[in-house]
Amino acid sequence: MTPFQFEQLYQGEWRELEALLDIVFDRSTGKAVRTAALDGERVATLYRRACEQLALARARSYPAYLQDRLTRITAEAHQVIYQRRELGVSRLKRIFAVDFPRTVRAHAAYVWVSAAVFVLPMLVIGWLVSQRPELILSVVGQQAAASYEEMYSTAESIGRLRTADTDWAMFGFYIRNNISIAFQCFAGGLFAGLGSLFFLAYNGAFSGAIAGYLVERGLSSTFFSFVATHASFELTAIVLAGAAGLRIGHAVLAPGRHSRVQALVVAAKESAVIVYGVTAMLLIAAAVEAFWSSARWLPLPVKYSVAALCWIAVLGYLLLQGRRAS
Repeated sequence: MTPFQFEQLYQGEWRELEALLDIVFDRSTGKAVRTAALDGERVATLYRRACEQLALARARSYPAYLQDRLTRITAEAHQVIYQRRELGVSRLKRIFAVDFPRTVRAHAAYVWVSAAVFVLPMLVIGWLVSQRPELILSVVGQQAAASYEEMYSTAESIGRLRTADTDWAMFGFYIRNNISIAFQCFAGGLFAGLGSLFFLAYNGAFSGAIAGYLVERGLSSTFFSFVATHASFELTAIVLAGAAGLRIGHAVLAPGRHSRVQALVVAAKESAVIVYGVTAMLLIAAAVEAFWSSARWLPLPVKYSVAALCWIAVLGYLLLQGRRAS
């Protein structure tokens, strides 16, 4: 193929790529300006083809003007595709206003499976323990069961460890405890998703057992008024962490057309946004649990009303937020 034939064959693609780059590339500064109007997929396709054509032009020693044109086009396209992503406050706003709820909705199948594996053992074990309280010993030891009963029967120490003297101490404990549970549910996905399923079911059964035991002991009002508000953030975050783990596990089991490593990379990028959101929700849950849930001076109707508003806000946020941007 002569240089003239080469140019005639591919110059339509070059012109199209140049026209697209003109939209976002500022040649006076040599930097790309981000814009939603650009067809990123088309730019990436033309960029890859231009790179191949540049390599061919160099291998065949085509005239310098052809090589220079292709070098310039590929360099500008590279700037557009691999430009540094926005960081800081604006990026965080984008994550929580759009990316996080949209990603949760995009992974709805994993979320539903995760919710079922977590909630069903909670309800079943909770009911069984409420009917036969001795079953609590199958989940925790006798001393731990007595500790939970004492924790929710003393007004001054509701939901508080014996060794914690302040709400700030409990805030730190709740953060560590909640994040460790969520991490188990997420990281367990590396074991083909089985780890995530196990930790979801175990934590659901554990929560249900404690709830059922306290209900049988006549402490339902104290217990549910304590957990109702922060549970909207905490339990939802655990379910979402499990969903992210299941996404990882699916990539391990069924990588599709990708290699297993490539599939894991893709799954990790998709799950990272959920992990960011889960972390934020767990921080909120810890703050609510430490400074609001433990406040015994608040009337029960107030606590339950705020709890209902929190559940509506969390579910509404995940279902509706960012749809216009989607």
